[in-house]
Amino acid sequence: MNILVLHGINLNMFGQRDPAQYGRATLAEIDTKLKALGSELGADVTSFQTNHEGEMVERIHQAFRDAVDAVIINAGAWTHYSYGIRDALAILKAPIIEVHMSNIHAREAFRHHSVFAEIAKGQIAGFGAESYLLGLRAAVSAVAAAKA
Repeated sequence: MNILVLHGINLNMFGQRDPAQYGRATLAEIDTKLKALGSELGADVTSFQTNHEGEMVERIHQAFRDAVDAVIINAGAWTHYSYGIRDALAILKAPIIEVHMSNIHAREAFRHHSVFAEIAKGQIAGFGAESYLLGLRAAVSAVAAAKA
């Protein structure tokens, strides 16, 4: 099972950026935990981070060509306005799990809306770095259910 984790704009700053909102875990630490949990769950986890919207779209196109089994995405602020990333995600045949470290619904009003929500299997938000691990469990479950 191949699962792609996509980290969007500014997420390379985890551990340094607003620790009250995002915690102290770095992106490298999150990716390490995802790899370890993936191994336990029988999934190969690949992570990708970019601050460039076009690069994110290209990586999603590559995921389509590679026929990944699931995608976990925390697009950061792109979540709220990037129709380009949304349209790229819509090409995928695999389940999409949207994750956020903070509870986007308890923050500024502009963060309450996700342009990905309609095409995502589900959203997990507000559990810090654990949101990613919960997202990985949900992705593995969704893939297993689709194969059953």
